[in-house]
Amino acid sequence: MAKSLPDYPFQSHFFEIAGFQYHYIDEGEGDPVLMVHGNPSWSYYYRHLVHQLKGTYRTVAVDHLGCGLSDKPNAKEYSFTLAQRVADLEAFVNHMNFDKPITLVLHDWGGMIGMALATRIPDKINKIVLLNTGAFRNPKQMKLPWQIALVRNTPLGPFLVQGFNAFALGATYTCVTKNPMSAEVRKAYVSPYNNWKNRLATLKFVQNIPLQPHEPDYQFIVDVEAKLPLLKDKPIMIGWGEKDFVFDGPFLQKWQEIYPHAQVHRFPEHGHYILEDAASDINPIIHRFLDQTPAAEAAC
Repeated sequence: MAKSLPDYPFQSHFFEIAGFQYHYIDEGEGDPVLMVHGNPSWSYYYRHLVHQLKGTYRTVAVDHLGCGLSDKPNAKEYSFTLAQRVADLEAFVNHMNFDKPITLVLHDWGGMIGMALATRIPDKINKIVLLNTGAFRNPKQMKLPWQIALVRNTPLGPFLVQGFNAFALGATYTCVTKNPMSAEVRKAYVSPYNNWKNRLATLKFVQNIPLQPHEPDYQFIVDVEAKLPLLKDKPIMIGWGEKDFVFDGPFLQKWQEIYPHAQVHRFPEHGHYILEDAASDINPIIHRFLDQTPAAEAAC
């Protein structure tokens, strides 16, 4: 299926985790750049950036289990917790055995997952690019946008997400505010989520957003948040679509408080899928950041 998707001519690779196939693409040679997606996207989100960088960097983009071209386990076979997601990514990085420090490019849930891993292996991290994401408790006093709350907190959630693919399909419209996706690209984004079973992960990501101390993964996020300063000496770039109704101004402000040295690029007219909505603008900026920013002191 992958080679039939627009702008995604990449060879598929797989790594086995607990009997499931974890999909990734691995293009180019050079210093490794690991791209981690969020919900409800998948490695397809990074295709333009892979094309931008693969001439001079080794670009690797993963699909979380249940997402993209990875296997789709059910809830009895897989926990879908944040802790498990981080464990999966850590197992993958160990498997890849990169011989140079890793640059992370992180979006949405990929920020939480990727930064959790980075705090465990700071000496193996080179640079970090953060794109409309978070890795800390909700800075807005636990308030969620109504669209997210509807999926997370009501019986309609499974019906809408698994029955109608409303979350993945809706994102192809609401997450780009400047440059709408073509019908072909929208179809590619939702193609892995083609039936009730294959949409479970997109639902679980929303249901598992931890807001209160008694909820699963809440303490995990607290612990990761406390360790984020371990990465304060890394070169960090933040790219931010300011018309994101989820990861909005308070999230960007929080990142700037944690990493005041970060290079920040704001895109006032663009939305949550910043690499899609502002591809021609932000991808060259990321490329320059990787080329021109001195590498962090790190050891593999």
